[in-house]
Amino acid sequence: MSERTAETVEGYVVDEGPASQRQKAHQAWRQAETIKRLSDRLIGLGPFGLGLDGVLAWVPGAGLAYGLGAGGLLLFHAVQAKASAPTLARMAAYLAADNLSDTVPVLGWAVDTLFPGHLMAARALQKDIETRHGLPDEIDPKTRKARRVKKARR
Repeated sequence: MSERTAETVEGYVVDEGPASQRQKAHQAWRQAETIKRLSDRLIGLGPFGLGLDGVLAWVPGAGLAYGLGAGGLLLFHAVQAKASAPTLARMAAYLAADNLSDTVPVLGWAVDTLFPGHLMAARALQKDIETRHGLPDEIDPKTRKARRVKKARR
């Protein structure tokens, strides 16, 4: 199976082959990883974590604005990566539950702090991408983190 690359004629993309789609999917995987860490894993405490989503939940309006923005960005990347309809639906459900809890003062904010909706949505997208395109080349399949490149000694 040959991999085609995108061909540009007068500034317009004429053809996108599998290589281009795989590259877009892996870029979406990396973006999901970033959003996942910022939203729900800036500080990890065993299986629990705290991120911007949990901290901003206690600031009326700011938590909802951040949650909607980060969730919208995750869904945008999922559409760009051509995620399956069930994956998009699952992501939307996680994000809706996360953002709806933010509308209830105090109790809802506490739930939003503890519920990792962005993390769950990002993982759903990453699993979908891994199923269709595999992990990005720089990600170690065992640790699921970027591989460290050994620097040559001078």
